[in-house]
Amino acid sequence: MRIDIITVLPELLKSPFEASILKRAIEKELVEVHFHNLRDFSIGNYNQVDDYQFGGGAGMVLMAGPIDDCITKLKTERDYDEVIYMSPDGETLNQGVANGLSLKKNIIILCGHYKGVDQRVRDLFITKEISIGDYVLSGGELAAAVLSDAIIRLLPGVLNDETSALTDTFQDNLLAPPVYTRPSDYKGHKVPEILLSGNFPKIEKWREEQALKRTEKLRPDLLE
Repeated sequence: MRIDIITVLPELLKSPFEASILKRAIEKELVEVHFHNLRDFSIGNYNQVDDYQFGGGAGMVLMAGPIDDCITKLKTERDYDEVIYMSPDGETLNQGVANGLSLKKNIIILCGHYKGVDQRVRDLFITKEISIGDYVLSGGELAAAVLSDAIIRLLPGVLNDETSALTDTFQDNLLAPPVYTRPSDYKGHKVPEILLSGNFPKIEKWREEQALKRTEKLRPDLLE
């Protein structure tokens, strides 16, 4: 898989991809992640990528021209399955969305900034808009990192134990059950006996029951 991220702040994005699981995935060549500085496609002598919005109002808007030039250049080099705009208007990111995107080969992620992007960019180039929640960030960079992490960890070979991703929270619309590690007795709080029994069918049933109870209590909306 290849992920191309278009941003005015590439330096804000790079750190998450230089550690832990994402770094290993890149080093193992299971994914390519490329950052494209929108200012490399700027207009005029002042390296302009944003302008005032028509009709007045506070805040600058990313211009269509530089974004068009960047996306067009990328599309001359390869085909893309999706061109994604990180936006609070978009479909809320969930595990199902991440699962679907993990099956793609090449995607572009556009990070908005300031008051967003010229609407014509969204009309002409964007195939999917994704939100990571009902709140506003300074730009789309952190949201793009969240989306990339959610996708990359699902790629075959990225996790040492591939079954781990299949048992994550939300994969079956349930929260994960409680988990424990050593010691079995910590300050009088003991691990449930079933987990020490070695009876794996019963353990699995217990985990399913606990996941359902936790979901009913904390996120009943997932069961609707």
